[in-house]
Amino acid sequence: MKKLVILTGAGMSAESGISTFRDSGGLWEQHRVEDVATIEGYVRNPQLVIDFYNERRRQLPTVRPCRGHELVAALEQYFDVTVITQNVDDLHERAGSTNVIHLHGELMKATSSRQPNDPSQIIMLPADRLDIHMGDLAADGSQLRPFIVWFGEAVPEIERAAEISAEADIYVVIGTSLNVYPAAGLVQFVPDRTPIYLIDPKDVPWTASHRFRHIKKGASEGMEELTRMLKLIAED
Repeated sequence: MKKLVILTGAGMSAESGISTFRDSGGLWEQHRVEDVATIEGYVRNPQLVIDFYNERRRQLPTVRPCRGHELVAALEQYFDVTVITQNVDDLHERAGSTNVIHLHGELMKATSSRQPNDPSQIIMLPADRLDIHMGDLAADGSQLRPFIVWFGEAVPEIERAAEISAEADIYVVIGTSLNVYPAAGLVQFVPDRTPIYLIDPKDVPWTASHRFRHIKKGASEGMEELTRMLKLIAED
């Protein structure tokens, strides 16, 4: 089976109704990104940040995977698929994708404020208790915080994502502006021989030397077109 690697960004989840801060002038649900998506913001006002992600988490079960998510999952019938996502929702998993790398954390999980990337500190929040409260403690005794990689924090999964990207026979980029690093640098690891497909309705600043085919459509419509092409490749 050919190795298919798919890098997804906010444009994929936006079709499910999840808002992104880049579409609203640096605001995310009317909050400054510096206040709710940086470690400095968390240290300054942990209650605000915890409440913000509690609200995002409560909303998540009310949205569904879009057709694009479903088509990505369906490609596992034809390819060895790894999804690398910049999104913190669980929509790829709910659509049926079985191999997902979350670069920026997972909204449905919580972790230690002291050791956020220590696997022994990361927990899945139960469906009947999605909120984190001040005073809730991780295994190491520190305040539980959202398992989110904020701006300025290390991205622990980036090395694994780079290794997977370097193994790709086919590479697909969906719904990402490619201007948030280090994720935007992953295309630099794709082998020269590997075709790259970009699905995005907008022009995307492409700094890699690697040529690509731009399908100028939204995630779901673009995935419909790409699926037809990839099935032909799988049949060869």
